Amino acid sequence: MGVRNFIKHAWNVFTNWDENYQQVQSYAAGATFGVRPDRTRLNFSNERSIISSILTRMSLDAATIQLVHVRNDADGRYLSDIQSGLNNCFTTQANIDQFAQQFRQDVFMTMFDKGVVAIVPVETTINPINSNAYDVVTMRAAEVVGWYPEHVRVMVYNEQKGYRQQVTLPKSMVAIVENPLYQVMNEPSSTLQRLIRKLNMLDQVDEQSSSGKLDLIIQLPYVIKSEARREQAEQRRKDIEFQLKGSQYGIAYADGTEKITQLNRPATNNLMDQITYLTQMLYDQLGLTDTIMNGSANEATMNNYLVRTIEPIVTAVVEAMKATFLSKTARSQGQSITFFRNPFSLVPMADFAKIADMLSRNEIASANDLRTSIGWKPSKDPKADQLINSNMPTPPPPPDSRMPLTQQYLPSAQPQPKQLTPVPRPVLGVHPAIQRQLTGAGGNSQNGT
Repeated sequence: MGVRNFIKHAWNVFTNWDENYQQVQSYAAGATFGVRPDRTRLNFSNERSIISSILTRMSLDAATIQLVHVRNDADGRYLSDIQSGLNNCFTTQANIDQFAQQFRQDVFMTMFDKGVVAIVPVETTINPINSNAYDVVTMRAAEVVGWYPEHVRVMVYNEQKGYRQQVTLPKSMVAIVENPLYQVMNEPSSTLQRLIRKLNMLDQVDEQSSSGKLDLIIQLPYVIKSEARREQAEQRRKDIEFQLKGSQYGIAYADGTEKITQLNRPATNNLMDQITYLTQMLYDQLGLTDTIMNGSANEATMNNYLVRTIEPIVTAVVEAMKATFLSKTARSQGQSITFFRNPFSLVPMADFAKIADMLSRNEIASANDLRTSIGWKPSKDPKADQLINSNMPTPPPPPDSRMPLTQQYLPSAQPQPKQLTPVPRPVLGVHPAIQRQLTGAGGNSQNGT
């Protein structure tokens, strides 16, 4: 592109933006917010405690598992991906505000916090109420606010208006997923809710102890029974408050006959012990450990956590979307929704070399399959896409079908070259009959002399 053409077609957001158009668009685009209005907001009790870190850790681990719209064979084995709008929501972008992983994390975070999440198809190719043969274009995670026999009322973000809106939809077109750990996390008497209440009580005690009050009792040298003595005692209290408040270092004086007792000593309670006990119990019930939370867990611990905690949660979401977004005809044609987890994400490189050798030697994975699993570019060598064992010698080429079988597989049946019989040289001065007898050559008796 030349300099003139570049100057002619160059565009800058600060210099080429029409101010009148910008003013009109600011009013026509909808409501304006300082923060993202579609962002999931946790309950107030969850945000203020350590529960938010637990929910974030679990939702992030679950969101790293990839969901795919696939086609299976008659035996239910994976064949290929289906390039559809539903698969685009799973792998690329679910809506205008959320990419694939952001959407998945929003689904799991809402499910952990509310106990139930509704996955709503916001835009579809065909009206889902009239036909089941529709494809999902965009989808969002919504909160369930009302239950009906065949319908459900959800609070979902309306991207056209810019705020959350309540809509009533049939249950047949909304994927409703209940938290598999509902009894542990969302029941009123569950371990998680008990821990939240104890943490709130501890926060209240800390606020009271750090409120700045001195909690003093002043014992005056006279008996306060009359109204005049009571007024005198109240005036003495105000004098001490004025001295403490007006002093730079909080110092006040008292009479030698007065006795001052301070009550704001540290309160002794067993709240912290109960919180420690409930936290450990919650970790055990969720399959969590301290090493998982701080990122120092080994491979065995992480695999146990992913298999026993994360995969059942992802399976619940997949089964709900499979039953809702795929019709019976689509399922009979082999369409399905599944998830894939990278099995080599927790394997060290020293162990991965041994695993790669075993997979390639037993012709389970090709070289390019292993290269792409660690982020390397596929090799252009045709051999890299074949399931062969490179440690074995190259097999001989297939036999030629035009040759007889005896010549292909029996080396002894190969035709032998014809051997020539040496011709004896004649001996001068000897009769031919005698010469034949000397050389061992047999002759015809009729030709003798």
